[in-house]
Amino acid sequence: MDYLDQKAPPIREDRLAACGAYGGSCCDLSDQSKKGGCLFNTKRTFSQTQGCQLSLSLGMVASMRDSVVIVHSPGGCGANMLQMAGINKVFQQMRSASARGLRWISTNLDEVDVIQGGEKKLREAVLLAEKEFRPEAILVMNSCVPALIGDDIDSVLDDLQQQVSARIVPIHCEGFRTKIQATAYDAVYHGILRNLVGEDKLKVKREPSPDPLAEAERQARIGRTVNLLNVGSMSRVDEVELIRILNALDLKVRVLPCFSHPDDFADSYEAALNVSICATHDDYFVEHFLTKYNVPFVLRTIPIGIANTNRWIRDIAAFFGIEERAERLIAAETKLLDEALVPYRRQLASKKVFLTGGEIRIMTTAELLHNLGMEVIGLRGYHFDKFGELLLDEFLEDVPEAKEASFNIGAGQVFEQANLLNRLKPDLFVGHGGCNSTASKQGFPIFPLFGQSNDYLGYQGVFEVASRVARLMRNPAYNANLGVNAKLPYRDSWFEEHPFRYIDQSALSAEDPARA
Repeated sequence: MDYLDQKAPPIREDRLAACGAYGGSCCDLSDQSKKGGCLFNTKRTFSQTQGCQLSLSLGMVASMRDSVVIVHSPGGCGANMLQMAGINKVFQQMRSASARGLRWISTNLDEVDVIQGGEKKLREAVLLAEKEFRPEAILVMNSCVPALIGDDIDSVLDDLQQQVSARIVPIHCEGFRTKIQATAYDAVYHGILRNLVGEDKLKVKREPSPDPLAEAERQARIGRTVNLLNVGSMSRVDEVELIRILNALDLKVRVLPCFSHPDDFADSYEAALNVSICATHDDYFVEHFLTKYNVPFVLRTIPIGIANTNRWIRDIAAFFGIEERAERLIAAETKLLDEALVPYRRQLASKKVFLTGGEIRIMTTAELLHNLGMEVIGLRGYHFDKFGELLLDEFLEDVPEAKEASFNIGAGQVFEQANLLNRLKPDLFVGHGGCNSTASKQGFPIFPLFGQSNDYLGYQGVFEVASRVARLMRNPAYNANLGVNAKLPYRDSWFEEHPFRYIDQSALSAEDPARA
């Protein structure tokens, strides 16, 4: 896999045959995903909305320290930057006290620019960013409008690179290119790999040390260094927990890419292993590192819940040949955790839960809640690909009663979610931001799938999730009252329809005539 000679990565529909529309049971999804990619052919006869990869890309790049983000677009496309300003400054300063927080510029394209082109405004914005802020990097986000009117931003930026000291990183994240919003992760990583990573990006060229002992020490340090990848769904306290676990295995940790400095990427290939917390986020980055720099990776699961945290640790330990040390750590941590979870398991036993979000995240979180005694009755993923297929088999082993649980695939299809919740009536809804408000209006207690101020990962994350869920379930009165007094914008007749009515799964029926 090598796409770095292209200005933009392929979309995930092409690269991973990602599926964006499905409705059925977990067991059926597992069966169909193994039938030669027929899931890819499913589509909707009606679609409510979809996510924009520009907004997701902005969430990643906005966190980078000592940089300026230029959103080459009409003014509204960068509006979600306003909500990121506060938390980005706080989290940047947790990494470095001197961090200045989020700095961004919009080229504010208008009707005249649509006719005449926006390259002049882009040039002015880059020069302004250099003059006003003197950043280490200028990240230029290409949106739908300049892509449609044909602005050649790469040529403009190549010319400007000769005039500014900041490293310019073009990122092609036009929202209309894909229905799989996770392509945004590839777009950002593509820009970083092309423009920030490599020996030629080092400020000071490294010469071989004349001291053999010093060079041997450097190589030994690299041999114990792992790149821990965080693209935004891992909070700072999550980072601290995973760093604690890896340090307990005597490993040195470098955290990339969120809240990092542009200089952190230049020699990031000097690592023994890339450690992902989510294949949906990181496969593009780690595959290129393996191809170009021969750095292997761990990409199996997210360390959420006891079972998946243990798998994550064992995969890392197996690479370094420290399995015995890892098993001692797992045994000690699991023993303490099991003792602490006793009262929460008693309270949460047999409570029903429905989860929605990224495919990998919801399955690992579902296993965590199952381990607390809850019953998983439904999941809704934003898309589904080969990484979801691999994890689904392990999920069904860990949570065998979930085989008949509903599994819906589709970003932005909140009307399907509303129908499912009306039928399944869970005791708890675990949801990604953007989906929680509608579930709240149906009266269900809401637990966020992740949060930038809370811990979800590792052993500490299990205890934190258990304690917060238990506290929420003790007093769900707010959402119950909201459900009585609020109304969703759907006719009663919709709730009488089959929730997957608008998903065309004829390709699946053709594979299996019994389903037709």
